[in-house]
Amino acid sequence: MDEKEIAEAEEQELGNQFPPPKKLRRSPRRLLKGLAFLIICGGIMSIIVYSPLFTLQRVVLTGNTYLNEDDILTSGRLHKGEPLFQLQTSEVTQNLMKDLRIESAVVRRRVPDTLEIEVKERMPVATVACEYGYLDLDRQGKVIGSYKKLRKMPIPLITGTKMHDMYIGDDNKDKRVAKVLEFLSQLDEEALNHLSEVNVTNPDAIMAYTNQAVQIRLGNFERWDEKAKLTRDFLLNLPHARHQIEYVDFSYTAPFIRLKDKLVDPDVKVNEKAQ
Repeated sequence: MDEKEIAEAEEQELGNQFPPPKKLRRSPRRLLKGLAFLIICGGIMSIIVYSPLFTLQRVVLTGNTYLNEDDILTSGRLHKGEPLFQLQTSEVTQNLMKDLRIESAVVRRRVPDTLEIEVKERMPVATVACEYGYLDLDRQGKVIGSYKKLRKMPIPLITGTKMHDMYIGDDNKDKRVAKVLEFLSQLDEEALNHLSEVNVTNPDAIMAYTNQAVQIRLGNFERWDEKAKLTRDFLLNLPHARHQIEYVDFSYTAPFIRLKDKLVDPDVKVNEKAQ
């Protein structure tokens, strides 16, 4: 026998010693049990998904300052009463991110009926009137909110001008408004919240007003950075003032404060005048 025949004989002998395993046939009873298990699991899942106990009833909102629950429901395309487990948190997040007022959002389900939403807002710094209501502008002049009626918000209203054909997502083109936004962007949140209005009717006599109706005379747009710093220091010290203030004038290189009963020496530092 040659080598090829010897190899074939050895392979045949090994095949006789180790026959191939027989195919196991599954029992019909086991198949029925598996099918019944899947049906039961599917039924339980259906009950959970569509049960009135697991429907959206509450939205717990955190991180918000200006946005309210109605804003979130609208932007997230959410409806109270819809099945909680049908809500895709990733899809809700994507919907919220389409709202220019929202910088980031995290959405979580909490059984049995709650959706937790944590947002980081784009910060509006001013409101301005338009032909159909009011617009909120961020520091860059982008419209990030619009509404028909003026809402009580801790940001100043720019008066003396009115915007036209401006909608959410548009950029400001008014030069006076741009200068006011430049001014307001240099104020921190605490100082900004003390201002109620900035009037630009006369660009050579810009007026700002605090929440206590104290007038801040800013004059024209010259020395704008310096006036912003003076305004910030004044606003932060205003709550600690021991006398009633009539107005403060930053339009001159030597600013001064008029008290209700006297005029403060203009050489005194601003943060000392209100004391």
